[in-house]
Amino acid sequence: MVSTHDLSKLKWRCRRGVKELDIVLGSYLEKYIENLELDGENDLTIAFKELLELEDPILYALLLGEIQAGSKAQQDVIRQLRQF
Repeated sequence: MVSTHDLSKLKWRCRRGVKELDIVLGSYLEKYIENLELDGENDLTIAFKELLELEDPILYALLLGEIQAGSKAQQDVIRQLRQF
């Protein structure tokens, strides 16, 4: 499982300036990341952390399909995020 400390940090990083992003990122974190067996070395977890480094307008544009994510793993995470 993801350590409690890492999970707390990820929850904090999911809090954004855009309410819609807060909801989508927080829901994804609860559904996918909290249940992982690996401590951050999973490709999707790494991609999710990379996406959290992006500024809100870029992340929002990725979710809307206006721009494409840089890696296959990031594209997979974006596809999952769009389900929320």
